[in-house]
Amino acid sequence: MKIIPIGIWGGYPKANEATSSFLIEHEGFHCLIDCGSGVLSSVQNYLPLEKIDAVVISHYHADHIADIGSLQYSRLIQFYLNNPSPVLPIYGHRQDEENFAKLSYKERTIGVEITEDETVEIGPFTVSFCRTIHPAYCLAMKFTVGEKTVVLTADTEWRDELVDFSRKADLLISEANLFEEHIGVAPGHMGGSEAGKLAAEANVKQLMLTHLPLHGNVEEILEAAIQEYKGSAELAVAGKEYTI
Repeated sequence: MKIIPIGIWGGYPKANEATSSFLIEHEGFHCLIDCGSGVLSSVQNYLPLEKIDAVVISHYHADHIADIGSLQYSRLIQFYLNNPSPVLPIYGHRQDEENFAKLSYKERTIGVEITEDETVEIGPFTVSFCRTIHPAYCLAMKFTVGEKTVVLTADTEWRDELVDFSRKADLLISEANLFEEHIGVAPGHMGGSEAGKLAAEANVKQLMLTHLPLHGNVEEILEAAIQEYKGSAELAVAGKEYTI
């Protein structure tokens, strides 16, 4: 598996960047994870839009779905130009029926339901889900190919269930939106120490921090994480290729 961070920010992107999103690839199949602000522009640095084979949406906050409409337009325009791509599956939960319905568009994209209780096959990936603690219903996700596993927490406060869900992952991509002084104050997110604790308790091989705040020195979030987790840990870097 190859993983490329497309964006690393929470809430909204910095100039010329994107909110937290990832491209995961195996055997020529490309899956985009979340599609928020700036993602559609940024992902084209690494892959033509028509080469995206699937999209998985963790939840329906704007910083995770803002560019879905533009992605759908790209498919429609290519259809009008007599260069149609296959119908693009966009996987999302149905806890918000209005937003789930918007995943399907003019027979160019189709919404496919995911739930916390079921595993789905998306191309070469076996994907399972775990509910998180967030103001909007949100799903963490686990991508497995053979014996290799990547877990993405999506947006969440600390939740004990995520420890077992992340157990022995080759790569844990954890949100870390909060500085230590904001833990327990800002709902729905974790600090660096909590991401590190999750990595340590789950005994993962590598930790990547994402959904970073736009204020302050984000290196402090990494420092808090490595106080709890002694393995390999780093802040996500947009465009860097990780191979598992």
